[in-house]
Amino acid sequence: MAQTFESSRFGSVEIAPESIVEFPDGLIGLGGTRFALISTELTSPFVWLQSLESATLALPVTNPHRFFSEFKVELNEGEAERIGLDDGEAADVYVTVTASSSVAGFTANLKAPILVRDGRAYQVINQAADAIVRAPLFPNAANDGEADSSQQGAGAQPG
Repeated sequence: MAQTFESSRFGSVEIAPESIVEFPDGLIGLGGTRFALISTELTSPFVWLQSLESATLALPVTNPHRFFSEFKVELNEGEAERIGLDDGEAADVYVTVTASSSVAGFTANLKAPILVRDGRAYQVINQAADAIVRAPLFPNAANDGEADSSQQGAGAQPG
């Protein structure tokens, strides 16, 4: 059954139970462990990771494979085992997005992706050599094109 949540960014939102994820270890540099993946626009490649413990905390995230065809997450064996990914079963992958006043300045954090499976989420340190903290999302965008950051980060269905 959906629950209603008051978000400072979105107002009153219905949260579907399947969109809720628990971060047993939290997110790097942020408080809280309960979040929901919120979609505000079905055609957008972005979703919001809304804290269910703080109405003011919502992060834009995206599936990195939509922007980086060669993206991969490499974990050491101990990390994969610790978070339960050592069985070879796939997890949904998201990366946090940093918005800018221009589309050319939008970046994704490929170094610290978020892995989601069975309602549990973990932010991990990607061991892949090409995983950088600020990867340009739109490298071919003109630097002078203005973006409406309130609309950027709006979401598509998770997954």
